[in-house]
Amino acid sequence: MSISMYQASIPVFVNALQNMSAVLEKAAAHAALKKIDESVFVGARLAPDMFPLSRQVQIASDIAKAGAARLAGAEVPRWEDTESTFAELQARIARTIAFVQGFTAAQIDGSEERDLRFRLAGRESHFKGLSYLLDFVLPNLYFHATTTYAILRHNGLEVGKADFLGAAGYGLPT
Repeated sequence: MSISMYQASIPVFVNALQNMSAVLEKAAAHAALKKIDESVFVGARLAPDMFPLSRQVQIASDIAKAGAARLAGAEVPRWEDTESTFAELQARIARTIAFVQGFTAAQIDGSEERDLRFRLAGRESHFKGLSYLLDFVLPNLYFHATTTYAILRHNGLEVGKADFLGAAGYGLPT
């Protein structure tokens, strides 16, 4: 049995982003309940030399939208990274989900051997489609989603593994 590139990408991206959105929703409610300025959470980081929560969400968004676009052979849109509130981060996640859901299986399936070349961190990167998805996109998406979760958990948000995995991670209907 084989799995399509579409099934291994778009639904996975959407699930990770929806779960991140749910965790941010809990964080906003927690901040309001505890009367903590949300900028404390949005600007929080686990270590002085790492990106804050806002940037973690932006990067997760960028990884998903670029992953979908490149696998489909489409242009990667450039979005400004100006979000500084939970509402703005939620809007970015929603925009990303809408963007990636705009691609069809016909656009992405068969991209396993697609030659992908792009600049990353100031240098030329080269991947085949399958390696790009499995070795770059998914690990990066999960890294930044996990870091978002960890920052909030570290700052007192009561979330657990089920919040990170969501219903799909437990075989429940989504």
